[in-house]
Amino acid sequence: MADLFNTDGPKAPPPGQPLADRMRPKTLAEVVGQEHLTGSDGALTRLIASGSLGSMIFWGPPGTGKTTVARLLAGETKLAFEQISAIFTGVADLKKVFEAARLRRANGRQTLLFVDEIHRFNRAQQDSFLPVMEDGTVILVGATTENPSFELNAALLSRARVLVFHSLGEDSIEKLLTRAEAMQASALPLDAEARAVLARMADGDGRASLTLAEEVWRAAKPGEVFDAEGLQRIVQRRAPIYDKGQDGHYNLISALHKSVRGSDPDAALYYLCRMFDAGEDPLYLGRRLVRMAVEDIGLADPQALVVANAAKDAYDYLGSPEGELAFAQACVYLATAPKSNAVYTAFKAATRAAKEHGSLLPPKHILNAPTKLMKEEDYGSGYRYDHDEPDAFSGQDYFPEKMGRRTFYDPPERGFERDIRKRLDYWSKLRRERRHRSASPDCPKT
Repeated sequence: MADLFNTDGPKAPPPGQPLADRMRPKTLAEVVGQEHLTGSDGALTRLIASGSLGSMIFWGPPGTGKTTVARLLAGETKLAFEQISAIFTGVADLKKVFEAARLRRANGRQTLLFVDEIHRFNRAQQDSFLPVMEDGTVILVGATTENPSFELNAALLSRARVLVFHSLGEDSIEKLLTRAEAMQASALPLDAEARAVLARMADGDGRASLTLAEEVWRAAKPGEVFDAEGLQRIVQRRAPIYDKGQDGHYNLISALHKSVRGSDPDAALYYLCRMFDAGEDPLYLGRRLVRMAVEDIGLADPQALVVANAAKDAYDYLGSPEGELAFAQACVYLATAPKSNAVYTAFKAATRAAKEHGSLLPPKHILNAPTKLMKEEDYGSGYRYDHDEPDAFSGQDYFPEKMGRRTFYDPPERGFERDIRKRLDYWSKLRRERRHRSASPDCPKT
């Protein structure tokens, strides 16, 4: 890098406009990190080539290019570009935007309406977009960092295609830094380790990486080169302990999971806090806790899943850092709960059986007979309604006849599953008794 750029001292950027704004791509081909959308065979590239755009929802983390791509789309399709933010826009503002779009359309030009943070609009406000989307007044492009399936109306989603923007990887961040150095005509005053640390600090956010780079250029004295420690000192931000896409990430989540499974709440809390401190996405940790609840605790404590889900909801409500305590509480609850993988094991066994015997029909006596032909074929014949039987248990067979009865779920004598085992043992005893009775020549047939 020193051969390409002057390293005698950083060149101060022009006053006013931030580096990230000066480096906004001028074409879709210049967009970094979203090749699945903007590359030569990307989804958006194909849409532009077809000459027809529909409404879209851009879903992805901050700093991944959603706003820039929307603006470029409008330019490459000759659409009028209108941008609003759900944070600052009310119903009256929307009406003005829609009316302006109608006037443009009457004059022969369609509007691409970009709505940032679209998930922040309430349900009624989201519904107000439907008429102007349906009649072609606007092509809506909404941007959100939240899961559209949960945050947007089904009616809106049914009229828009969801396109996912990815966090920028190391290679993409490096491309941005190299472009920034070319624009500044100066190499970043960082050694190789510090440069890698800066990329991790950006956490997949291209805008953040350029903002950090700009801070470095401002702070460096002529000829000064920062190491990793110096970088953290000048930007006052701690580097993540591990790269979330590499071994450190998987090692720590594995250690957390195994500590919970091993009923060690202290070790589990330690690894949870290490991951928080490293900048791990809290909702990723929340998902892993839910997985632990269903994989390693299961029905030994049915409340485990409730607690893990409640922790996720509490985090959504409180945010960071207050919501992290909810995950800590769930983590300790899971680690101290009785353990069982019986449902997990049963699910895998049932899945194998389903693949092996997937072509077998259920027994006729448990099938409905909505047509005369099906009644003539004895569909539903002989079925006994369990609620009308003694103990509300008929003891009938429900597996396909050619398959025979199978046992997948084998609950241990631990926690709540101790009670489930008693129940299953009791039903098994009743099933044997009633089969024996029905097989007796003196027993009337049903």
